[in-house]
Amino acid sequence: MPAKIFSKAKILIVEEQALAQSYMKQSLEGLGFRQLRFAEHAIAAKEQCQIEQFDLIVCSFNLSKHQDGYQLYEELKVKRLIKNSTGFIFISAETSGSLVHSVLELQPDDFLVKPFTIYDLKNRIEKVLLRKHHLKNIYQLIDDENDSKAIKSIDQLLQNKSNSYSAILLRLKGDALLRLNRNEQAKAFFKSVLDIQKFTWAKVGLVEALIANNEHTLAHRMLRTMLQRSETRLIALDLLGKLEIKLNKFDDAQLFFSQAVEIAPRNIERQKTLSHVSLLNHDYEKNYLTQKDIASYAKHSIHDNPDVYLNAARAGIDFALTTDQTDQVNRISRQTNQYLSDLKKQFPNSNNQTQIDVLNARLHYLKDEHQKAKALINQLDESDTQIRSVDGALDKAKAFHELGFHHKAQMLFNQIITHCERHPSVSDPVYLRYIQQQQTERRDIKLGPKELNNHAVTQFNKGQLNTALEAFTQAFRIMPKNASIALNLLQCLFDTNSQGQSFNLMLARKCYTLLASQSLEDEQAMRFDKIKAQAAKLNIKLSE
Repeated sequence: MPAKIFSKAKILIVEEQALAQSYMKQSLEGLGFRQLRFAEHAIAAKEQCQIEQFDLIVCSFNLSKHQDGYQLYEELKVKRLIKNSTGFIFISAETSGSLVHSVLELQPDDFLVKPFTIYDLKNRIEKVLLRKHHLKNIYQLIDDENDSKAIKSIDQLLQNKSNSYSAILLRLKGDALLRLNRNEQAKAFFKSVLDIQKFTWAKVGLVEALIANNEHTLAHRMLRTMLQRSETRLIALDLLGKLEIKLNKFDDAQLFFSQAVEIAPRNIERQKTLSHVSLLNHDYEKNYLTQKDIASYAKHSIHDNPDVYLNAARAGIDFALTTDQTDQVNRISRQTNQYLSDLKKQFPNSNNQTQIDVLNARLHYLKDEHQKAKALINQLDESDTQIRSVDGALDKAKAFHELGFHHKAQMLFNQIITHCERHPSVSDPVYLRYIQQQQTERRDIKLGPKELNNHAVTQFNKGQLNTALEAFTQAFRIMPKNASIALNLLQCLFDTNSQGQSFNLMLARKCYTLLASQSLEDEQAMRFDKIKAQAAKLNIKLSE
């Protein structure tokens, strides 16, 4: 029976090196595999998958033309050009941790490291083909999104105690229970599996069921344990990030997602979540670095689109507006222009001129060229009120606010929020929360970040401490990662305190916490030391 399965199996080999193709063809045919197809690059592979349904795809990761193996497999899965019944084996000469972790997140059936013998490949192929053949009906039900019937079929197969695929069947059942949102049943199921054997996937499944079931304390405890093991660290970080979002602990969520991204940087959806969380935390530098990563990893992938370049440019402007380092501002401005240039090259026929005009207006504003900025904004078609891009509309609302059109900004914020609430699929809850946060802050604080900081410094130098304190407090609200503002605010808090006014200890501690974690310039460090000495003299404890 196995020989018949192997001879009839349709196998696609994706390999760009002619010598490697020839070697694999001769070797696999010599081992009894008859229906072999070959593709030199990802485009050819996708074309063949559109025409024919393969039993197995053996794909080299190191494809240099257009997409690499990772991007190809991701697109095949997302577009459903391959089914669950199709086996997929990666082969790669590269074994860096970030690559391996990224690939394994896509859950291929196997990963084979070059160099390998043809018998290594034969054993891996036969193992995958046999499993896919014996469980074909189950995979077909899952492909048809008929999870209830898949569970019944799995239970029937599990009645055979000698079934060699019991562990795989159990995992498929657990995944199906989670997809059906049968959370209580899933929790009991994963616990029963773990009583038999400590499968890693069962621990992960149990945590997912606990989170869905709002049993956050137990989920948190299990995830903390999973962090200690290398094989579960990535998924634990990812789930901890999602759990902290659910608990509205966005600083912790950012930390966990940042660590997960370092391990497996090619997961674009996780990168987008990190971007949204960092925005909500006012960490515009982190958002900028994340959007740069997205632009880099998205190129040629299924995620590659004009928004990738536009969002990287927007993130650069947001960051530049919240930093007071001139060289950094100039560098970000050049990079932003480069992203717009790349956009025009990659997507010459895309209609993004309005969004580009808004970006250029914000660039003029960044360079203190306010008249040029207003001229660009004023020439926009105000009769066009349809929101085609939430990101683009949000950028326009920011531009309105920065240039003093506060009423227009608030009207557009209302329109964006209503659009997101009516169409939940266009933005995740974290991003919607950020948009709402932006509306509130920009309603309360009329000045843009640059003007606000300049105004605060001017009033401080004039000795108008109360006015300066209010301005620095507002600046710190919208730029809580800016060490210069934190230092000025802390100094202002102590100066007003010396005049007999009440001291905001909670705000002072926030400033202190940020400054204590930063590498300050010499002048800033000296000022900070003086403030700490002043606090000690007044018996004010800044560290919590």
